[in-house]
Amino acid sequence: MIQAGGRSTRMGGETKALLEVGGRRIVERVADVLAQVADDLLLVTNTPDLFGWMGLPMVPDVFPDCGSLGGIYSGLKAAPGEAAFTVACDMPFLSPAVCRLVTSRAGDADVVVPRVGPHYETLHACYARACLGPMERRLGAGQLKITGFWDEVRVLAIPEEDVARVAEPATVFLNVNTPEDFERARAIAAASAER
Repeated sequence: MIQAGGRSTRMGGETKALLEVGGRRIVERVADVLAQVADDLLLVTNTPDLFGWMGLPMVPDVFPDCGSLGGIYSGLKAAPGEAAFTVACDMPFLSPAVCRLVTSRAGDADVVVPRVGPHYETLHACYARACLGPMERRLGAGQLKITGFWDEVRVLAIPEEDVARVAEPATVFLNVNTPEDFERARAIAAASAER
């Protein structure tokens, strides 16, 4: 699942997914990596007109204005299978190896999520269908913190050192949330193109 439902307020309302990094839209970069790892792609968005050109199935938020938790719930509810891997649409440097590291453990817990320092990468994680009930209860109560339902499910954290064996965590998990993040992403892409 690609989460593309945010409002991009820190980017001045400009749709982050459509910004170009390394000559390609970020959401294209995301979809290309996910296509190497998953059989089916699904875009969670409330602005399908912006993404129709991608030719992907799309679903809107079931609970409007409920942030990332609402997007994860909406995609998981619509996705086939017992679990779904979800990523943000604004992560230009996803790594197939890191995606496989997370998805390969999907059967081990209800949430499989990388952890970097004290932070969980909740928008680069696998969620099992067992999460739907606990998520729905939180969403109905207006409790939108992604980790808020985790005490009701089995959670497996992938340690930072495991991620670092296959890719640089600071680059892989970079989100383009601000103009500064965008400039940093463009610089990383330019530097890697020069190698």
